[in-house]
Amino acid sequence: MTFNLRYADYDSASPRSWGRRRPAVAALLRQEAPELIGTQEGLYRQLREINEDVQQPGKRYDWIGTGREGGSRGEFMAVFYDTGRLAPLEHEHFWISHDPHLVGEKWPGAGSPRLVTWVRFQDLATGGEFYALNTHLDNVSEEARLAGARLLVQQMHRPEEPLPPFDASLPCVLMGDFNVPAVAKKGSVYETLLTEGELVDSWTEAPPEARGEEYRTWHDYKGPMQPGTRIDWILTSPGVRAASARINTFTLDGQYPSDHFPVQATLRIGNP
Repeated sequence: MTFNLRYADYDSASPRSWGRRRPAVAALLRQEAPELIGTQEGLYRQLREINEDVQQPGKRYDWIGTGREGGSRGEFMAVFYDTGRLAPLEHEHFWISHDPHLVGEKWPGAGSPRLVTWVRFQDLATGGEFYALNTHLDNVSEEARLAGARLLVQQMHRPEEPLPPFDASLPCVLMGDFNVPAVAKKGSVYETLLTEGELVDSWTEAPPEARGEEYRTWHDYKGPMQPGTRIDWILTSPGVRAASARINTFTLDGQYPSDHFPVQATLRIGNP
């Protein structure tokens, strides 16, 4: 699952405040119980609360992430995982900037610092390994979004300085809010990741009969809208098979968990 949580506004009396949305997020995640979740916008306290809420008998979670301004500061691109199924072997973060190791740095013209969290997992059921990457590209600058796409391509396929070490032979699952539609026009973020990054879109790869309705994933609390504009994606290496995909429109007593719908896919990585 990739899920833009909408950051927590603890002091707000709004009907969309975190205090009112938190039960809906908890109910959604407990109902779906994904084995892997990439979240965007979550704040440190908010993520700790989600991790507390999502625990249930027979399903225990942990998470990895750092604030985009360093430490516990700012929004996180966190990776939650089912500890009974996945074991993290290593993880890293890099910033979408001219110096990816510079904490809190942003691309010139970007609205805010943006980063990528990646985790190398071992699947405890199969013994296989894969990478999960999670990001939230800039909402202001097209140049910054394209820079993020190119850094992701470099990390997954041509790992070298200044990026962290990475085994490019392993399968990858890339999750995120990319802030642009999934349209393969020349020079777009989507086209860059699919062509230069050699990735496939789990949504289009899933069999039509196992794919849900396509809605706008950023709905601003207005509910399902068509035609669909997916700005939240799950992309994978070509060898990863998408058995199903859907946009989850869950509500709890009329309360949407976020201003984004989460996107989910059932993936088969390797040969179980």
